[in-house]
Amino acid sequence: MKLRIATYNIHKGVSSFGSRPRIHALKQAIASLHTDMLFLQEVQGRHDLLAAKYASNWPEVGQQDFLAGDDSFHVAYGMNAVYDHGHHGNALVSRFPIVSYSNQDVSDHAFEKRGILHCIVRAADPVDVHCFVIHLGLFARSRKRQTEALICAVKELAPDTAPVIIAGDFNDWTNQLSDTLRSELSVCEVFDDAISRRGFGTYLRRMAGRGPKVAPARTFPAAMPFLQLDRIYVRGFTVENAQVLHGGLWTKLSDHAPIVATLHLKHSK
Repeated sequence: MKLRIATYNIHKGVSSFGSRPRIHALKQAIASLHTDMLFLQEVQGRHDLLAAKYASNWPEVGQQDFLAGDDSFHVAYGMNAVYDHGHHGNALVSRFPIVSYSNQDVSDHAFEKRGILHCIVRAADPVDVHCFVIHLGLFARSRKRQTEALICAVKELAPDTAPVIIAGDFNDWTNQLSDTLRSELSVCEVFDDAISRRGFGTYLRRMAGRGPKVAPARTFPAAMPFLQLDRIYVRGFTVENAQVLHGGLWTKLSDHAPIVATLHLKHSK
C-alpha cells in the first residue's frame, strides 16, 4: 500500500507581514500535491477580527475544513491556543476515514500553547495508521519535555506493531531530538536514506568509523531554507521519496516550506 503525505506549517493562512489572507492560494497549492494525508500546523480554526476585516476573502468555516474542501476528505482539529476572537491549533486532513482522535495539551507556559493531535486513520481494512501532528515550542527545555510527552503518547496509544507517522514543526534547528525519537520509538526520518554519501565531511566520518551525518532537511524560511524545523518520522513504512517544496509560489504562502513524502506500508501486498 502506498501513501503520499505532507506536513506543512501554514502560518495561520496569512502573510508574514501585514497578515493578509493567503488561505485561498494555500488551498489551491495544497490540492496540487494530491496527498492522502496532510499534517498541518498553525491552523486558524476561528479569527473573528480577520474574518470581519477580509469578509470577502476569508472562509466562513475553519481553515481545516476549508482546506479539506469537501466530504471526500476527513478532518481532525486539535485546538491549542484559545483567545477572545478565535483559536488555532494542529489538524489532520485525510483521504481515509479518521476512526478516532484526541488532543493532548503539552503547553509549557501560558504564552506558548502546544498540543499533540493523535488520530487513528483506517488506511485499509484492517490496517490502522497512528498519526501524530505536533508543533513543539521555541525553547529547548520546552521541546525536550514535549518530546518526552510525545514518546509517552506514542507508547501508550499506538501498539508496538502498528504503523506510525509523526509529523510537524519540531522547531529543533540544532537537531537535538532525532536520536531520542529513533531510540525510543524505533522510527526513522523520511530523509535518512537520502543523505549524500559524498564529500570530504563524509569521507572523514568514514575514516573515523562512523557513517554519514544524519540530518533532517532544511525547511525554514521558505524563500531560502536554512533551518531544519519540519520533520516526518515513520515506523512500519519504507520511504520511496521525500522532498522539500520551496521557492517560487511556496515562498508567498507561508514562512515554512512543506515536506512531501511517498511511503509504502512494509507488510502490504
